[in-house]
Amino acid sequence: MGDYPYVRLQHVYLYNHPGLSFKMTHHLEADSIQLEFGDRRILSGAYIQCQTGEIAGLLGRNGQGKSCLMQMVYGTLAGEKSVRIDKVAYPEAYKRPGLLLYLPQFNFIPKRLSLRRVFNDFEVDFFPFQQLFPEFASKFRAPIGSLSGGGQRLVELYVIAKSRALFTMLDEPFTHLSPLQIEKVKELLLQEKHSKGFLISDHMYRPVLDITDTVYVLVHGHTYKTKSLQDIETMGYVSL
Repeated sequence: MGDYPYVRLQHVYLYNHPGLSFKMTHHLEADSIQLEFGDRRILSGAYIQCQTGEIAGLLGRNGQGKSCLMQMVYGTLAGEKSVRIDKVAYPEAYKRPGLLLYLPQFNFIPKRLSLRRVFNDFEVDFFPFQQLFPEFASKFRAPIGSLSGGGQRLVELYVIAKSRALFTMLDEPFTHLSPLQIEKVKELLLQEKHSKGFLISDHMYRPVLDITDTVYVLVHGHTYKTKSLQDIETMGYVSL
């Protein structure tokens, strides 16, 4: 679990925030993102944005700082930055799970918790999940730690994606999933984007490109908004 906050979500959603509504288009914007480890600069003025109804992709080679960027937006990694949702600053967005949730690369849900408890904590209905993934139908009362690595990843991904947060960041969501599960997750995210915004990063870039509306490539600490597959190739991320 590390220091990732496992937050019980009841009574903290945006309907308690008088300035925000689920019925409008919301904007997440992060800029001036600076991060250094010792004398090594990881991020230098990186910028990213997303809005309701959009899936934004974040691509980059290993070690470029994609996870660091997400953690800084989330507020669990210290560094210079400006993070705003609907023009309001949220330097520690992880304290507001109704605004922003983050799926880290590692399994973050305590292994002792049953799927029943997990779905209740995230206020997500288990029945549609078992319809989409029938292999979990008998696992409702089982601890999440009894599942395979891919099974745990799928549960965590699903409850994060289906939560009522306005924005969701997914770090390596397709890792450990089967090709069939990846296709189902892509369909799920395309459905859910109508009520929220997503930021997705994964080394499996094909599924990311299949569903994203906007793609950023992180190169040498800077983010570049791409317009075509050729742009991605020009930046040295892939050879198409």
